[in-house]
Amino acid sequence: MLEVSELTHAYGAKGKSHQALSGLSLTVARGELASVVGPSGCGKSTLLRCVCGLTRPDGGRITVDGTLVTQVPEGLAIVFQDYSRSLFPWLDVRDNVALPLRRSVHGRRSRREAAQAALDAVGLAEAARRYPWQLSGGMQQRVAIARALAYEPRLLLMDEPFGSVDAQTREDLEDLLLRVRAERAITIVLVTHDIDESVYVGDRVLVLSRAPGRVIADLPVDLPRERDQIGTRELPEFVRLRAEVGRLIRGRPAEIARTATDERR
Repeated sequence: MLEVSELTHAYGAKGKSHQALSGLSLTVARGELASVVGPSGCGKSTLLRCVCGLTRPDGGRITVDGTLVTQVPEGLAIVFQDYSRSLFPWLDVRDNVALPLRRSVHGRRSRREAAQAALDAVGLAEAARRYPWQLSGGMQQRVAIARALAYEPRLLLMDEPFGSVDAQTREDLEDLLLRVRAERAITIVLVTHDIDESVYVGDRVLVLSRAPGRVIADLPVDLPRERDQIGTRELPEFVRLRAEVGRLIRGRPAEIARTATDERR
């Protein structure tokens, strides 16, 4: 579904530029949920902006379904972290969700029916006629997810989508994401700073290096398909994976961590 090859990008004028990405390569299979983690400033959001055609990279190649990305690809949706700025306060919830359908679905009634179905999928059927400013932060982010789902994307990009909500709401949204992914078989790339989240929702965890970002580890998540916020996080494999991701992000490979532990003993 997604192939990124030798991606390179820098910000600023030559000689004073910040190298965000350098030789980053990755692939994501159809129907897969890939979590992307890494140190702050390693280029995670830049990667997503290049994939969705909002930023033109300095070098490298990106294809979605075999088509080279030179502009915003058809069949792609993105959910941003700042839900409050991505929703239009003068439109009710249903019309916010229906907005991107103006290009693909003819007739207001058909668009509103599709929007209502997407709201049903995220548990907000009763909030259709309310306005974003009348909803909690978690509910607003559900609206943003519903808007992406209404478009029926082949590829869904999510940039720290749960980073601005409380812990309980975050867990609810993680479970919502897993349920929606199972029901709709969407390919998803999730950027997150939360190590536990990356393991809990992912089929794979891609770990980026410090800037300039590149993939330093591609870890398969060997956990049961059906996941539970308590039971899954208690599994030995979950604990092992989250520890390994944490060591990689902090620049402490497993063998270094083991040596330090042995020395303390």
